Amino acid sequence: MTNRERVIASINFKKPDKVPHNVFFTEQAFHKMQQHSGNNNYIQSIQNHITQAYLDKAQVQVAPDRFRDEFGVIWDKSGADKDIGVVSNIQIADEESFANYVFPSVDEQYIRQAMRALEASDDSNFKVASIGFSLFERAWTLMGFENTLCNMCAEPELLHKVLRKICDRNLQILDIALEYDFDCFHFGDDWGQQQGLIMGVTHWNEFIRPYLEEMYTKVKKRGLYISQHSCGDLRDILDTLWEMGLNIYQTFQPEIYGLEYAKKLHGKIAVWGGISTQRDLPYKSPQEIRQIVKNIIRAFGGTGLIVSPTHAIEFDVPAENIDAMIHEFIDQRSE
Repeated sequence: MTNRERVIASINFKKPDKVPHNVFFTEQAFHKMQQHSGNNNYIQSIQNHITQAYLDKAQVQVAPDRFRDEFGVIWDKSGADKDIGVVSNIQIADEESFANYVFPSVDEQYIRQAMRALEASDDSNFKVASIGFSLFERAWTLMGFENTLCNMCAEPELLHKVLRKICDRNLQILDIALEYDFDCFHFGDDWGQQQGLIMGVTHWNEFIRPYLEEMYTKVKKRGLYISQHSCGDLRDILDTLWEMGLNIYQTFQPEIYGLEYAKKLHGKIAVWGGISTQRDLPYKSPQEIRQIVKNIIRAFGGTGLIVSPTHAIEFDVPAENIDAMIHEFIDQRSE
């Protein structure tokens, strides 16, 4: 089977000859593995099953440890984490600042260039286009995290206006991307915490679901698979997401769900994840990591799974543990 065939089989709960895998890294971790392996083409050596096009424009450095994204948000990366950072300026605080804020126009040339590259990439891989910070996360980067949550009660009309603008912009991106030939669209947006949703089910249904349904519907009409990223505990809404047309849930954190939960997802939503970057990868031995990979594959019965770290691998994960995980991905055969 090709990598693409394995992913499609697994998404459709048919048992592939080998469980597909995908590993992605923060920049710090990736450079560490290049040095550790002595291989500048390290990413090719790990035999990922997914090729992904990111449709968010890269940030631009504006000062030491300060980066501006296309929405004008400045990210402070002066801490230990050099990849994400924290927001240092709020763009929208009230109705007046919302009226004065100009949302960035969609860079059609940039989107088309990324999609042409994805379309021309290795046909043996499963091809995914993605928007990160696709709704709630984009809102809080503009309004502030606490303010966004408070506005669900204090200023719901303002928050809906912001989310409407974000969604409309995403729909424009989708209109362009969906002209091209690929397999799946992936949306990034964190809603979960260690137990339950950050905003609760009621507010998720009011502020997230309507806009998400619009984006899902556009992708489904094109006949593509839908993948959704959210860290944390989504048990309260996974059935809703399935009814909305979700095919792939990223990321399945075993420290939250436990391996038994795999049985409840079987036949509905496939999982992309399963190897904990929070609990296991930084702390266990290489031998334990290999057993953890075996355990997650066994729990899912060798299907309905794209086995992967639950998040981009961070700088604190030992290189030997990454080696052990990848070797087990490549060596395993579904039982």
